[in-house]
Amino acid sequence: MLARTAAAYERDPALQQDLLQDISVALWRALPRWRGDAPIKGYVARIAHNCGADHVGRHARRVETELEESLIDPGSGPSEHAQTHQSRQSLLDAVRQLPLGQRQVVVLSLEGFTLVEIAHALMIEPDSANQRMSRARRALRHYMGQDHEATRP
Repeated sequence: MLARTAAAYERDPALQQDLLQDISVALWRALPRWRGDAPIKGYVARIAHNCGADHVGRHARRVETELEESLIDPGSGPSEHAQTHQSRQSLLDAVRQLPLGQRQVVVLSLEGFTLVEIAHALMIEPDSANQRMSRARRALRHYMGQDHEATRP
């Protein structure tokens, strides 16, 4: 989860590793302050996303890089691999274009967090998380050239 979070905030693999290290240090420092009143996963995600937000504030956009291919189905052929890679690259590029608040809810959602968990991790109301997610979905459809499709009822 932490590596994917870092990748959502930074394109350059070397800077992703730096961000991941920053996240790890921040977690190491913050864990003694965890009170146990909320799930640890949400607490860790909040710290990771705060580090990512700080990183974005400090760094300009970087040169595009290749996505990690660790989740490719080994049974599929080269054309399926290429299509999967292109789809991931398009999605990640689109996520990186989102405003920070929308990017955070999308990345947490992709990690399997529910809207309630996202709201808790980001310390916002569930309705705010839902609104950010709705706006992010519209923006992602636009960025990925799918805004011509009919919206769902």
